[in-house]
Amino acid sequence: MTRSVSLRIDVFTIFPELVEHFCAASLLGRSRRRGLLDLRVRDLRSAATDARRSVDDVPYGGGAGMVLMPGPVFGAVEQADPPRPLYLLGPGGRLLDQDLVQKLAGTASSGSGGFSLLCGRYEGVDQRVVDHLVDGELSVGDYLLAGGEAAAIVVVESVTRLLPGVLGNMDSTADESFGEGLLEYPQYTRPAQFRGWAVPEVLRRGDHRRIARWRRAMALRRTLERRPDLVERRGGLSDEEQQALDELGGVPAAEAGGSSTSGPAGGPPSPGPA
Repeated sequence: MTRSVSLRIDVFTIFPELVEHFCAASLLGRSRRRGLLDLRVRDLRSAATDARRSVDDVPYGGGAGMVLMPGPVFGAVEQADPPRPLYLLGPGGRLLDQDLVQKLAGTASSGSGGFSLLCGRYEGVDQRVVDHLVDGELSVGDYLLAGGEAAAIVVVESVTRLLPGVLGNMDSTADESFGEGLLEYPQYTRPAQFRGWAVPEVLRRGDHRRIARWRRAMALRRTLERRPDLVERRGGLSDEEQQALDELGGVPAAEAGGSSTSGPAGGPPSPGPA
């Protein structure tokens, strides 16, 4: 039986209600109630020193927007003494990928017992926070957000899903997209026929060895079509993988599960990876 562990994540933000609302529901809410996720959302305004609880000011040198001041940020972090590392969420950080998610999940069993996240806002944070307070920076993609709260939720959910005891079947995390550096194979459920579109015959015959080979080949095909960079990152295809793809090449499109570029007979194009 897999031993359950508790992961502590502290999130520092000027909008704690945004993070709390999302993380109180569904998988994250259940994980918190079961003691698997110890999520502590901290309000940066708690360390503000003026009557208006100010946390931002105009940038030195001029320019548009406001910048989070160092005082409230340092104060809130020092009051909480959160688990380290502390990551600032922003576009200049290391891109979050599944390898990093697995490492963050592993901090549950480390000496720190977790990690912490700092949500930027407005035009960012005072550089002294970056230089002297945080341990690193994280980014969830090459695009801009109004603040780090949505990014923090992405990190919390992606990491929590990997904790032992959170999902009923831990095999699910191994088969999912990016679990082995590949996108996931197509999934089907009942009915076997829907509006003239059939579930591939291989999935209905009960030959588990053939099903596993089909799924592997489909994962490879889907990754090559949509994210060839992931295959390159793995060092290309092995001889066994190439053989599996060659065998699938002779399977009709309906049997293979269709293509991401199929027309009306195969349904609309599937969305890219989330």
